[in-house]
Amino acid sequence: MKFKDWDINLKVRLFGEALLDISFWTVFPFLTLYFSDSLGRTLTSMLLIVSQILAVITGLLGGYFADTYGRKRMMSISVIGEGIGFLIFALGATHWVDSPYLSFFGFTLASIFMSFYQPASQAMIADVVDPRYRSHVYSIFYMMINVAVVIGPILGSIVFHDFTVETLLAIAFFDLVLLFLLQKFGHETAPLALNPELRKAQSDKSLATVLLEQIKNYKLIFKDKIFFLYILAGVIIAQATMQLDLLFPLFIKEVIGESTLFGITLSGERLFGIVVSINGFFVAALTVIVSRLMSRYREKLVFMNSSFLYGVALFLFAAVATPWGAIIAIILYSFAELMTVGIQQNFVSKLAPEDKRAMYFSAAGLRYTLGKVIAPFAITISAFIGYFFTFIIIAVLAVISGIIYYVMYSQYERSSRALK
Repeated sequence: MKFKDWDINLKVRLFGEALLDISFWTVFPFLTLYFSDSLGRTLTSMLLIVSQILAVITGLLGGYFADTYGRKRMMSISVIGEGIGFLIFALGATHWVDSPYLSFFGFTLASIFMSFYQPASQAMIADVVDPRYRSHVYSIFYMMINVAVVIGPILGSIVFHDFTVETLLAIAFFDLVLLFLLQKFGHETAPLALNPELRKAQSDKSLATVLLEQIKNYKLIFKDKIFFLYILAGVIIAQATMQLDLLFPLFIKEVIGESTLFGITLSGERLFGIVVSINGFFVAALTVIVSRLMSRYREKLVFMNSSFLYGVALFLFAAVATPWGAIIAIILYSFAELMTVGIQQNFVSKLAPEDKRAMYFSAAGLRYTLGKVIAPFAITISAFIGYFFTFIIIAVLAVISGIIYYVMYSQYERSSRALK
């Protein structure tokens, strides 16, 4: 599917989200260090857990709202809320306020609205793209995110520490740019939202009724054993991938510390910025190539081996605590990530009924939101048993997720054959 044939919604989002993602990744990898320095490692871990629990709840409601009130509307509300959150974050970071608690509240608010955005965003792609091309389009958006992951941390390692407030204000500004693009050029794609009578019937319901319906709908979704195993394996592997932004920076700063690469002396923060940029570079440069290569193999084997490779990378990262060890580990980690790009969302779109797409994507998003809830525990655990054994535990969990994926796809293949 050529870019000129894309729906205008996708073209607008690709540009607007690129600006927003670059500015976001200028900040995000350094937040654990930022809050750990001001609040302490244990309190930061607990606060991150609380913020992500709130994101889980709102993310589940986000799927319902996107199906009922529309993708465009929910995406617009999300970027407004995210912008306000980063403005509050910036206010707390100013010299005359200097409140890490206010800053954390702003970050939490931004996280909550970001969890509203994703179900609508993923469902919109499924709405307007032919099933034959969905994996390709999803991989393009994923590649764009990882271009941001290359550029953002490099910028962040230079500007975030010294120009924290200005960097946060830039994120709020790019939220405003994306809002303008969505309102000016975007159009609605949700089937239910495009039906005035059904939309009015849903709008007349009370919040309590909506919540009860949500619980019933998600109970039905999770009764699907295949989808439940998909979520379970996804949560386990997601908490491992989240360590790139949580445990990795602390480990590099406290264990590897100041180091030398090619005769250049690097602080722990600068080395971490390089590690994250290497991850983003590999994913951005090789997403389409590896996605096409993986399409030749059975999804079951791709998912399983991706999880196993994550486990190897995490073990290597802890066992070889040197700059070159971190670089080799992050390259393996990046290939593990690349293996499943595109096919994850495509799998969900194959399972989801058309009128409940956003809800299914919202439920699938639990892989990441619950992963974010669990992941900060690694920071607390590392304070008791050390970084090495913490990484070993996470690596073992990654291997377990691969086994669950294998079982899940075996069941899916049997059920698919039975329906033919």
